[in-house]
Order: sequence, then structure tokens, then C-alpha cells
Amino acid sequence: MALPRIATSKRNRIAVYRRITAPVYPCPMNKPISTLIFVLLNAIVLTACQSNPVRSAPDVAAFDGQRAWFDGEYDNHEQVASGDASLVPRLRFEITPLQKAGWYVWNIHLSGSSELTATWVMRSLKSVDGSLQLTPYRAMAATPALGKDFDPDQWVALDACALRGAATASGLKVHADLATCVTVAPGIGTAAALLPLSIEHDGDALRVRLYADQARGPDARAEARRVRWYSGWAAINGAGQDARPESTDWHMNRDLRIGNEGGRVALKWRDGKTSGYSLELERATYRDGNVPVVKLSVIEDASGRAVAYAWANPEATRIGINLGWIQVGLDSTVGSPGR
Repeated sequence: MALPRIATSKRNRIAVYRRITAPVYPCPMNKPISTLIFVLLNAIVLTACQSNPVRSAPDVAAFDGQRAWFDGEYDNHEQVASGDASLVPRLRFEITPLQKAGWYVWNIHLSGSSELTATWVMRSLKSVDGSLQLTPYRAMAATPALGKDFDPDQWVALDACALRGAATASGLKVHADLATCVTVAPGIGTAAALLPLSIEHDGDALRVRLYADQARGPDARAEARRVRWYSGWAAINGAGQDARPESTDWHMNRDLRIGNEGGRVALKWRDGKTSGYSLELERATYRDGNVPVVKLSVIEDASGRAVAYAWANPEATRIGINLGWIQVGLDSTVGSPGR
């Protein structure tokens, strides 16, 4: 599909495929990279019980045929970009339903100046009265089997940190009893910082308060959204921004895959070396008018500056850009089901 021209300059014509719904607004660039020092790691209830939690008694039978509450990747990129990057950590939640009904793998990754990853297994139980319980489990082995080889006996329940609440029309809302959870958290180690204390899931939104968020205040939590994936191509001229219109020295980057919650991919020359430019795709909300968009930017790696960008509405299935010396075309891919 040919890209429609929406600017008169040959060198700076920007093209967006279809479903663009609002004018281009200037937006702030060079937002600081998110960092967070979890002071709570040095003070996780030192007076609490230091022993590891004991295995719980067998749970009552789970509700047969229950829906999958979670499935997919969630990221709080916009929360970090629009807030104080020194206080709000960048978090990614990768949630995968297991073949055993009602069981999920939660892989939580914190990035920034400090890196931390924790993996939990969650078991959901829904009662006949509509109440819901999510019980976190931690691994007893260094590399427990997951996927089709998942074995519940390789995991131990953290019953004291079970989250209770109810299902909603489009998700769920549960929270743990902090007073009981602190009795086992010290025995978990540093991974306890990424233990969920409350979870709200509503459509594509996932709001999670982690154990470490206590250090940031009573209302601190991650405001994440489901990552939507795009695939496509990019072509960059060998002369970069100095390319002449008649130049045919195009370096193709095929099979690109990038997420819309702050995903970034480096563009390369045909010999595999980095070109010095990257693409970034992100959901954003412009302050003027509170307009939500998905934004595609061409980033100059050396400076971190966006040399150009195009945007479309968040539901757009295609987005592209054409600056004469660089051309990009992306299409959304089919994601995981919602609930």
C-alpha cells in the first residue's frame, strides 16, 4: 500500500497509514530512564519470622471451567514516562496460563539502574458466592519445570500472602492482608520486593501494588497496560539524513517486531552493524486535550533525540513513516485474548 503524502517537503514527508484521528501535537522528548532504589529491600520487617513458609494443606477443589483471568504481557511505560523516573520503576509483567486450570506463571521484571526479576506461580480459586482468591507460590528449586511439565509439588504456597476479593465484569480486584504477609516475606529474600499485594485487572489495564511499593507511599502501585505487538519493515538509506533524493542505497530491516508500550528496536545496515538509529513505539497521552495515541518515533541513538515521529489512534492496525531517507511500515499482530 502506498503511503499518502501529508507534507510538501520531500525530505520530511511523514506518512501514516489509516485511522489517524487527530492533528500532530508537539511532545516532550528525552524523558529520563526510570530508576528505583528499593529501600524496602534493606528493611523488610527485620523483626518478623525469618523461617521459610511451610507448605499449605491441599486446597479445596477449584471451580471447574473458570475463565483465564490473565494472559499476556503488561508494561507501565507511560506511567514512568509521565512521572518522576527516579520514583516510579519500569515494570513488565509476563503472565502465562498453565495447562492446569486456574494456575498462572507470573514473571515480573524491574528495569532501570537496578535490575530485579521474580517468578511466581498463582493459583486462582473462585467460590460459589463469587469471591475470588489468588494464592502466590514460590519455587523450591532453582529451575522449576513450567509449561507442559509444570509440577505443583515443585512450588510452595505463600498462604499468608494470598490475595482475596471478587471478580468484576471485565476482570478482578483482590488484595492481600499485609499484617499476615509480613510474617513470611523476610524468608523469601530479595524477590519479596516484587510480590503482589494487590491486583486490579480491567480489560487491558493491570494495576499492581508490590511489596516494595510500601516504600513509595500508601497509594503507590504500577499502572500497566497490555502490550500490543506490531510487525513490519524499515528501510534506511546508506547516507542517513544526508541522503540525496536520487540515491538507491537502501538497507532493509525485515521481520521487525516491536511492542507498543515503549518498545524499541535498533535499525541495522545490510552488514549487520547498527545504523545509529532506532524505532520506538509507545502509547502516550498528550496533555493538551488528553488525547491517547500510539506514537512511532525515529530515534537518533547518540543523542536519544527523536528526529521525527508519526502517530495514530491507539486502535490503529497500521502505522508508518516516510522521511525520504528512512521508511517504516508496521502492522499490528493478533494478540492474546483478554481474559
